[in-house]
Amino acid sequence: MVRDGYIYGLSLLVVAGLVAWATGGWVWPILPVLLAAFFLWFFRDPERPIPEAPGLIVSPGDGLVTETLALDTPQGPCQRISIFLSVFDVHVNRSPISGRVSSVRYQKGLYLNAMNPDSADRNEQNIVTVSGPGYDVTFKQIAGLLARRIVCTLREGDEVTRGQRVGLIKFGSRVDVLVPREAELRVKRGQRVRGGASVLAVMPEQASLVAMAAGAEEMGASEYAGAGRGGRP
Repeated sequence: MVRDGYIYGLSLLVVAGLVAWATGGWVWPILPVLLAAFFLWFFRDPERPIPEAPGLIVSPGDGLVTETLALDTPQGPCQRISIFLSVFDVHVNRSPISGRVSSVRYQKGLYLNAMNPDSADRNEQNIVTVSGPGYDVTFKQIAGLLARRIVCTLREGDEVTRGQRVGLIKFGSRVDVLVPREAELRVKRGQRVRGGASVLAVMPEQASLVAMAAGAEEMGASEYAGAGRGGRP
């Protein structure tokens, strides 16, 4: 649970108690109680299994992949993966890779609907670049129509690990991830992802190793199943 959940939730429960005391009943306090339950649920922060194989780039947030696009930027060619976070998604953000934070930049802007492609450049956002082993990954925390506050705990020079909690965006938003052009994408438009757990892309020099590891696990599971049926491993 993010601290904000306790602050909002407990405050509203106190309001509900005061309303109940003032009115002598439990009809009027229903609304603050429901709001308290919503905030406690909204600011949930579940544990996630973080993939450990080298070269993986994981999702910085929960949500729906709305776009994958090749771009040319001043920093060079890259691919952008856009993820929409609805009000029903977990809003805690995580680092997509391990490395050193080389840049943190806050940009003021508009509050367009996060589903609008223009929001990637025009909305209020926090832009973080992490330098990993031989490549950089940039992720943007982008405010949406309802989101009015972006929280980021990172500072330039910080060391982060893949899947580490790095902040949150309140009440509906978007996260964009800029990965190297040569990275092999593992997601497509319309797919749902989970922060820290879902692999968005794999660096090419590691893709074969990841595939071999997955094949070995599958072979091991097959042999175990065969032995369980009385077959020879």
